[in-house]
Amino acid sequence: MDGTAIIILAIAGVASVLLFAVKGLLDQVPDVIDSAGRARDAWQRFKKPEQPHRAHDQEPPIAA
Repeated sequence: MDGTAIIILAIAGVASVLLFAVKGLLDQVPDVIDSAGRARDAWQRFKKPEQPHRAHDQEPPIAA
């Protein structure tokens, strides 16, 4: 009888630790997704930097 109680408590302890670890991993998912989005945006800006906008009434620079 004592052996059965110990096994049940051990299984409950392992399940508790596993649930705690899974919760910790799932709590990090939104931060990872946000970071991936910021990294993607930074990569796109690096690949294609924005050109400065010219007003329509400005002349292009004169070549020397």
